[in-house]
Amino acid sequence: MFNDPLAATLAKVMNAELVGKKEVVVRPASKIIKQVLRLMQDYNYIGSFEEVQDGQHIILKVNLLGNINKCGVVKPRFSAKYMGLEKWEKRYLPAKDFGIILLSTPQGIMTHAQAKQKQVGGVLLAFCY
Repeated sequence: MFNDPLAATLAKVMNAELVGKKEVVVRPASKIIKQVLRLMQDYNYIGSFEEVQDGQHIILKVNLLGNINKCGVVKPRFSAKYMGLEKWEKRYLPAKDFGIILLSTPQGIMTHAQAKQKQVGGVLLAFCY
């Protein structure tokens, strides 16, 4: 039993990237994990991913591109106000406009840039660069 499936997923993806694998199998799958992977795919950190039914469970096969330098979850899950997103960028990203921080907002999961544009705050989930 996982305490944090998102952390386990991003650790698996990061470890597979470091070893140089082209594909990684992620299990268990959830809506949050799928949305985080979809945002990472939109920003070209990972390739495509597909859902595969494995008996009773759904697993995700993620194609890797080799574009990830580092990714992980933000623990504890800090609350971030719209005006305070710069502070979190400085803490979790190596440079301005390099990488993404993923937030869970009332309007759904989005990147910090999208949250700034929509002027909404939320809870920090993960980062990737």
